[in-house]
Formats: sequence, C-alpha cells, structure tokens
Amino acid sequence: MGGISGGHFNPAVSVGLMVAGRFESKNLLPYVIAQLVGAILASTVLYLIVSGKADFAGIGGFATNGYGDASPGKFSPASALIIEIVLTFLFLMIILGSTHGRVPAGFAPLAIGLALTLIHLISIPVTNTSVNPARSTGPALFVGGVALQQLWLFWVAPIVGAAFAGIVRKTMLEKD
Repeated sequence: MGGISGGHFNPAVSVGLMVAGRFESKNLLPYVIAQLVGAILASTVLYLIVSGKADFAGIGGFATNGYGDASPGKFSPASALIIEIVLTFLFLMIILGSTHGRVPAGFAPLAIGLALTLIHLISIPVTNTSVNPARSTGPALFVGGVALQQLWLFWVAPIVGAAFAGIVRKTMLEKD
C-alpha cells in the first residue's frame, strides 16, 4: 500500500510526518477521514466474523483500548498516557529514520513492522495497544460505553507522541 498512500493507516503517523515536514498539511484531513473509514470498515468485517459464532453473546471487549478497569492489566490513566505517548514517539522515530533518503531503500517495511510488533508485545497488557487513533476508534464504536468514554486518550497520546517525534526529527536529526 506504500505506493498508493505512502502506507498511511494511522492519523498519528500522518501528523508526525506532517510535523517533520514530510507530508503536506492540506492532505491531513482527507487522510484522517480515509483512515477512520478504513478502521470502521475493518471493525465491521471483524464484527461480521465474530458474530457468526454459534454462541455469540455480544462483542465484549473487541480489543478496545482502555485504562483503569478497561485496561487488561488494570493500569492507571497516567500509565496509559505515558506508554502511548512514548511508544508512538518511538514508532514515529523509526518510521522517520527508516524512510529518510539517506537510508538504503527497501528496509523500511521490515524495521517498521518489527517495531510495531515489539510495541504490541510491550503495551497490550497496559492498554491493548493503540498508537493509532483510527484503530482505537473502529472497535470503540461497536463496543460503546467505556470504550467510547476513554477514546480521547487514544487520540491525544498518539498524536502528542507523533508530533513530538516530528519536532525532534526535524529540528535535531535532519539538519543537512
């Protein structure tokens, strides 16, 4: 999908790239809308699959993100905020670094994919892993309740982490 959209599936990534000067601000809103539509469609497909089980009794958690009682490990809102900011920051630093023109072509997908795998392994017990506001929104719309009430954190934290990475990359690391 990189050849079509640059591989933008995540509003936080789009924001981080924009802040770093690698993505035009005029494209941000259309991309975010497309990312949200994609996430909602993906959640719809997932719902259609899980609801086909004979003893289906409702969506349950549906891999929604959360803190407090909605966290897999019952982590606090502060813990959720910190891990989502830090891991999104690191994710964007890897994306920005591995896609820089001075880096050999072809390795970015491997670095990005492995980084995202590690991020999930670290943060699933804390928040069920967001680092992607669209990914958090799709399931939350199906689950409702606490998932929607806590969704704000899974927009704010990834965008803050991504924007900070964009600032760091642009001001400290990409001086040519």
